[in-house]
Amino acid sequence: MIMILLRSFVSILIFYCLSLSAVLRAASPNPEGFRTLEIGDQAPDFTLPGIDGRDYSLADFESPDILMVFFTSNHCPTSHAVENRLQELLNRMEVEKKSFGFVAINPNNPEGMSLPELGFGKYSDSFEDMVSYAKDNGWTFPYLYDGDKQEIARAYGCLATPHVFIFDKQRKLQYKGRFDDSRVPDPTTVKSHDVINALDALFAGKPVPVAVTKPHGCSTKWREKKKNVLAAQERWESTPVELDTIDVEGVAKLRANGTEKYRLINVWATWCAPCVEEFPDLVHMQRLFGLRPFELITISLDDQSKKERVKMFLEKNNAATPVKLKKLAKEEGRNGNHLIFTGGSDDELSAVLDPEWPGPLPHTVIVDPDGEIVYRHNGIIDAEEVRDVLLDHLTPYWRKP
Repeated sequence: MIMILLRSFVSILIFYCLSLSAVLRAASPNPEGFRTLEIGDQAPDFTLPGIDGRDYSLADFESPDILMVFFTSNHCPTSHAVENRLQELLNRMEVEKKSFGFVAINPNNPEGMSLPELGFGKYSDSFEDMVSYAKDNGWTFPYLYDGDKQEIARAYGCLATPHVFIFDKQRKLQYKGRFDDSRVPDPTTVKSHDVINALDALFAGKPVPVAVTKPHGCSTKWREKKKNVLAAQERWESTPVELDTIDVEGVAKLRANGTEKYRLINVWATWCAPCVEEFPDLVHMQRLFGLRPFELITISLDDQSKKERVKMFLEKNNAATPVKLKKLAKEEGRNGNHLIFTGGSDDELSAVLDPEWPGPLPHTVIVDPDGEIVYRHNGIIDAEEVRDVLLDHLTPYWRKP
């Protein structure tokens, strides 16, 4: 009897532990197989493809006394911000002829990324885009891809990009964390040179002064996040569209801006074939720059009697005004950012929006926060050109330098 009770108790305990483990895994932001490297742990081995067409393993970096493993990505604004400082460090190591090894690894799975997370650059985190990104930056160091299985990111405990791991000659971990304490490219904003301090100490044979810091940047895009990305897309596509009216005075206020946002204002109509053709690119632009100080505003020249037709077209193209922008629009006296022109002539509209508008549709302008036109185009836009214009003004960083 006692043995039966004991076995029952053990079974219940095992069931409880397994259930608790499952709950903890579900609550954790990190995926199954993720581990945390502690100071003194051995560097996990890897075999990963590099953008130069060959595979690399840990053994390829066995010669240097110090090895720095730098998890980074193409899309992340914090990674963008430290890149010049990183290059200065690498140049210094070379000039001083330090026994120093360096390898960069992209840990991200592109399917785990939402479209707004790509609004800080022109590249995704795919292997193909890594090649182009490295070429643009003039990178000559090994840049490896871990996005398919993400086994190495899990083995190292990569929480974000950038995330730095520095190992000694025996490849035992001596530092992990951020590159430094700044999110922007201006070097004068750096107050704590964490990686430089760690390397200087190690090359001097001294303990690292601060061996662990918290990485800050863009969370690792685990492939398990794909379901969240798809859910966000479904929410976007199911969001209702509100169509408001606007007159000449209202357009003048939109053009004057006075907010912190860059405004892309597009004049169009459902009867205009080029307008219909380019419209999906405009919606894509709103999604892409959803985390930036940017808003898409469309002004339809359809007759007011066609308002329902305009609304149906907007809904078909999933053109809902994002919740945050809808709230701001209401503060400015509008229900949203999709409008139908109700008052005044085309000449009056042109006079307040863009006197250089030649007349045909579609017509697009981008106005800066001060109301100055920084881009204008008559006809179908080149989406890549518009994206590049916006990136030039918004910058690839969290905020302007």
